[in-house]
Order: sequence, then C-alpha cells, then structure tokens
Amino acid sequence: MVFDYIREDIRAIFSKDPAARSTVEILFCYPGLHALWFHRRTHWLWVHDLKFCARFVSHISRFLTGIEIHPGATIGRRVVIDHGMGVVIGQTAEVGNDVLIYMGVVLGGTALENVKRHPTVEDNVIIGSGAIVLGPIRIGKGAKVGAGSVVVRSVPPGATVVGVPGRIAGPDCGPKVEQGLEGMPDPMLRVVSRLLDRQNRLEERLRSMELALPTPEAAALKAEHVCEDLIRGVLKEVLDPEVGIDIVDLGLIKEIRVHGTSVQIDMVLTSKACPLVDHLSDQVKRKVLGVCGIENVEVNVLDEPWNWDRFVKQRGMLKEI
Repeated sequence: MVFDYIREDIRAIFSKDPAARSTVEILFCYPGLHALWFHRRTHWLWVHDLKFCARFVSHISRFLTGIEIHPGATIGRRVVIDHGMGVVIGQTAEVGNDVLIYMGVVLGGTALENVKRHPTVEDNVIIGSGAIVLGPIRIGKGAKVGAGSVVVRSVPPGATVVGVPGRIAGPDCGPKVEQGLEGMPDPMLRVVSRLLDRQNRLEERLRSMELALPTPEAAALKAEHVCEDLIRGVLKEVLDPEVGIDIVDLGLIKEIRVHGTSVQIDMVLTSKACPLVDHLSDQVKRKVLGVCGIENVEVNVLDEPWNWDRFVKQRGMLKEI
C-alpha cells in the first residue's frame, strides 16, 4: 500500500513537471515530495491524538524542506508541490486530488477562533507562485489561481482568478489542467482599456453636440471635422507590418486635432520603445502632409493599454484575422 502511494506520487510529478528526468532524481531532489511524505506521518499522529509529536515532526519537515504543512491539514492524492519553498498550508485546510501548488503559496486563515478557517481546494486546481488564499472559502474543481493573486472569495469550478484582490478573469477552462498558467488575462488592463474606450466615445458625442450648435464656431468645427475624416481616410493606407491591418482599423489612432495648417495625431502603442514607432510615425507624416493644406504634422505616441478585446469583437475571431 505504501509503495503504491510512492509510485503514484512519482507518476504525478512526471506528469506535472517537465523538468523531472528520473525516478532517482525525484526521490532525492524534490522537497515537495518529501514534505508530503512527512505530512502523511504527522497527520496520522495528529488524528491519533499525538499532537505534540505531530507538531515536532512537522517542525523538522519545515526545517528540511522549507515547506510548512500543519499536521491537521487534509491533503489528497497525487498532489504536487513544485519547488515548494515558502509554501504554508494551515490546520483546517483541505486539498483535493491532483492539485498543483507552486512555491510561495499560502493557504491561510482569517479567524482567531478554533473553527474551519482555512480554504478548501478541490480536485485539479492549479495555484500559481506566491498566491495567497485566505479564509474558509472554496476553490472549485479545475480552477486556476494566478501567480501573486490574493483570493478572499470562493472561486467557481473551472474559473481563472488573477489580481489583488483576486478577480475572476476567465470562464470554465474544462478538464485540461495541463494548459497551465500561461495566457492568463489581466483584469486591470481590461478595466483601463474599457475606461479609455468609454472616454473616447464620450468625446465623440461631445464633438457631435458642438457641431450641431447654431453658432459661427460650429462652421469652423465642421470644417475641422471634415478635415479629420479626410486624414483618417488617408491613414487607412498605413499598414502595421506585424499584422497587415491598417492602423485605423487596428485602433492605433486615438485622436486627430486640426489647428489651421497644423495637425496633432495621437497614436496608442504598447510602449514608446516599440521598434515600429519610428516607422509608423514616419508613414503617418508622409500620408497626412498636403491633406486639407496641412503643412505641419506632429505625432504623439501614447504609452497606454491598447484595447485588443474591442478590436477582436469588431474583426471576429482571431483565426479569421
């Protein structure tokens, strides 16, 4: 029976850690495995009311492995603690089967009473490096917790949680736990992008209202508006060489401001250090010069989040782009 558990633990590490090369290496060089073996002994002592012995052996395990698992915690089968340094699992924590835990993870409590105060982690959950899960909450089956997240609310099965505090950033990911943590979305980036998008729409509405006013200034504004439309039309000829889509449809042109024979164009790029900045800025200046008598073109590169989600909705699925 004991050897069956050992073989099962070794197979679990082979399935979840591509760096594992041999059984001998796993047996001697994986502190996460050693910590789990220590915990099984200490948990047996704990449930048989040998609590001091359980805590003392657990203390030795912490000294040797850098992983602290309270003897009262319940750990399922085929759990893998990868690297493991700094992992802390509290007394009333419950960890299901086939769970993958990376270094620095804390399954902590928030209550001072002797009650259920630590998380319950269901089967097939992945918890990224440095994540902190606090309180008697439940992490649903197949969920993923991003690195560095602080989770204080229950997570539904299959969801992806990232950020501080943790926010649900992904739908049900299905049973394919092997997908790992890569490609996790950033909810804060989405919020900022949506706020910028809403600001742009409000500015467009304000400009429409200004153009509708029966004042002499409205005529000048209408002329500028016509010039902006012409400039935006010629900018459709400037293509982003990375994706082969013009910079207007791609959403890189944030604002065009016409002042007589001068124009200021705001471009949104990931960073001012982007290698395409000089190329795109030069192309924009070449295309705009001469339109509506424009003699001076100033291109401002804004270091703002670009709203990829909105672009995908407009253009369809990524595979169709």
